[in-house]
Amino acid sequence: MANLEHSFSSVDQLPTPALVIDGVIARRNIERLSQYAAKNNLGVRPHTKTHKNRFIAGLQIAAGAIGLTVAKVGEAELLQTAAKDLLMAYPAVDAARCGRLAELARTHTIRVVVDSPVGIQSLSTAANQAGTTIGLLVELDVGMGRTGAATPQEALELAQLISQTRGVRLDGILCYPGQIWSAVDQQSPALAAVSAKLQDTIDLWRSKGLEAKIVSGGSTPTMFQSHLVKQYTEIRPGTYVFNDMNTFRGGFCALEDCAARLIATVVSTAVKDQVVIDGGTKTFTSDLCIPARDSGHGYIAEYPEARLMRLSEEHGQVDVSQCAKRPKIGERVSIIPNHICPCVNLQDAIWWKEADGSLQKINVDARGKLS
Repeated sequence: MANLEHSFSSVDQLPTPALVIDGVIARRNIERLSQYAAKNNLGVRPHTKTHKNRFIAGLQIAAGAIGLTVAKVGEAELLQTAAKDLLMAYPAVDAARCGRLAELARTHTIRVVVDSPVGIQSLSTAANQAGTTIGLLVELDVGMGRTGAATPQEALELAQLISQTRGVRLDGILCYPGQIWSAVDQQSPALAAVSAKLQDTIDLWRSKGLEAKIVSGGSTPTMFQSHLVKQYTEIRPGTYVFNDMNTFRGGFCALEDCAARLIATVVSTAVKDQVVIDGGTKTFTSDLCIPARDSGHGYIAEYPEARLMRLSEEHGQVDVSQCAKRPKIGERVSIIPNHICPCVNLQDAIWWKEADGSLQKINVDARGKLS
């Protein structure tokens, strides 16, 4: 269960900086994806790297998610009470990580992505020692250029190795089209290329007597175009649950779909045309906005003309030269960050706000779980 507390009656009372989530918006985002997926016969396996807590994972499961995606074993260990079916969409090659996954497989369906014989063997060894079985998805690089087999033939060779190895089970294919940031109405050609490469791989596997029962893909920017990749059986968006300035400025959501706000306090106006807030890189991270790299480090809702242009560890320097009205010392502002996922990971807890304005403190259960 999430650690929920009722310590403050309003956002105005929170110590800042504080991350506040609008529960109405977050629930609406969850439900919208659920409806889309049901209409298109797709499973939803949301990536929990965005929220890293059991409370919101529970909302996603309740809305019909078939399981959860994690990046690290530590996330899986802390979120295991939210779902019985967990996918780690990140390579596991070291004994410590593989051993922990094998232990989780005693009580859960555990799947892991692989793109190397080393990873397959390491997971096999751990599973055999634990007396469990780990399902494996072969990662296929569909253009991201980060991890994954480069060609259908390489993916086949990994699949064949899995099928011949004890302790592991060939469950299918995973891909991540994270390179696609074009406007929604311009995504069709890029997604067609993803679809074609997946089909080539599936056909090659089938010709050798192997089946990809699961084809896992998707991203938040391509989320509502996932039906264009007919091979997908499930999708793994993460950011969609909150959204951020990346998804807004990319045209993948409306501003009213952004559920997360970092509340900060103005602590200085000493420099001309500038105010300083009490949040820096330890609050916002240094991520620039992918679709608008010169837009600063977030959007200040109360002062749209202001620009959060410079961050140090604990200071955010805001250019207010274009503001007709300027914030005063002690005033609070709410900021939508560029990239919400690492911002959550910097917080011990987030504040969940209900429609009536009431607040619940929710621990970020898997904060800092990097292994």
